[in-house]
Amino acid sequence: MATMIPAVSWLRACWTLLVCCLLTPGVQGQEFLLRVEPQNPVLPAGGSLLVNCSTDCPSAKQVTLETSLSKELVDNGTGWAAFWVSNVTGNSRILCSGYCNGLQIIGSTDITVYRLPERVELAPLPPWQPVGQNLTLHCQVEGGSPRTSLTVVLLRWEEELSRQPAVEELTEVTATVLASRGDHGAHFSCRTELDLRLQGLRLLVNTSAPRRLRTFALPVTPPRLVAPRFLEVETSCPVDCTVEGLFPASEAQVHLALGDQVLNETVTNHGDMLTATATATARADQEGARQIICNVTLGGERLEARENLTVFNFGGPILNLSEPSAPEGSTVIASCMAGARVHVTLDGVPAAAPGQPAQLQLNTTENDDGRSFFCSATLEVDGEFLHRNSSVQLRVLYGPQIDRAKCPQHLKWKDKTRQVLQCHARGNPSPQLRCLKEGSSQEVPLGTPTLSPSYWRCLRPWAW
Repeated sequence: MATMIPAVSWLRACWTLLVCCLLTPGVQGQEFLLRVEPQNPVLPAGGSLLVNCSTDCPSAKQVTLETSLSKELVDNGTGWAAFWVSNVTGNSRILCSGYCNGLQIIGSTDITVYRLPERVELAPLPPWQPVGQNLTLHCQVEGGSPRTSLTVVLLRWEEELSRQPAVEELTEVTATVLASRGDHGAHFSCRTELDLRLQGLRLLVNTSAPRRLRTFALPVTPPRLVAPRFLEVETSCPVDCTVEGLFPASEAQVHLALGDQVLNETVTNHGDMLTATATATARADQEGARQIICNVTLGGERLEARENLTVFNFGGPILNLSEPSAPEGSTVIASCMAGARVHVTLDGVPAAAPGQPAQLQLNTTENDDGRSFFCSATLEVDGEFLHRNSSVQLRVLYGPQIDRAKCPQHLKWKDKTRQVLQCHARGNPSPQLRCLKEGSSQEVPLGTPTLSPSYWRCLRPWAW
């Protein structure tokens, strides 16, 4: 019975026979090689190269290049042939073959094709990153070969954060950093390195577009808002809002408002402290309970402070006299009034109710000239009592009169002596007083030493 040969042994035997058939005539004691130059070349994708097939066999024939790549015979001669191989897009093995003494000889080499990644991209960074929190960087690399020589590096400026091999055709590498204040404004990028230095080439680098990081820090305490408790209609007051521990303070947005009225603020910053100031002016339609609001926005986060403010309308007091200048013996009415919720008191006499006027009636005499009337107004605003006062002075007109005790009607002086004439008169308006020599229009000055005539008489004063 015939012996069964295992299938594996049979294949091995066939392979050995094939190799023996392709060997150079070494079996005859003479061995010639078919050389392929250059050996193991490295090309960029789509590149071209000149391949030379040569042998030392003196009877070499039919030297050619076996490849599926695009080739063109450049030149040939005894024992050699040169070919131009173009558009090499992938790793390939090429064979040179020929015949020596009737036996086939071959040589081979491997072409390695390299290409830079088609895409190197750092994923977008968050608009703002809180200080003290981890930030994960993501870099995507697509394409690139040979992969065994391709490395992905994540960078902060030029500082290496991570270095990892690119294994898959589409590779994503990550690195995590703890965001700090020093990272504000820092540029992060992703770089690929194709290291072909062992193949006699250089290190090929491809870098993504950089991305800028903005970091921020907020204080644990809210803004400090300084504003008055009360504000009268059509009046203004300063408003201040201060925040400390804010980073970066220069990039924070601040808004001040009185209710729904936006205020025009002025913002200053010193280090981590920010101050906003504005002037609030109350309108009539804002009367009542309102709020002063301070909003500070940074990094998509908002800090807010509110203070209650009551807008009030005092409106007075207004104090009037029916006749500010009244003749003696006439009737004068003093009236004081104020706003709807204001309680007024005129010379100690209160009005019947808030918003009602207070009045006094006076029959004028000479003694009332220069009399002052006082009106006090009180308004309750949010549990606080606000006070205002007003006054007015009455003028009573009365005729001129001479005080006979101070101005005798007749005087007798020794002739040709120096005398001082004293005489006073009262009245409103103030009267003019003239003293004349009896029976003459000659006037003598008052209060000034003068040479006395024989006889003087003081005339009744008059006013104009």
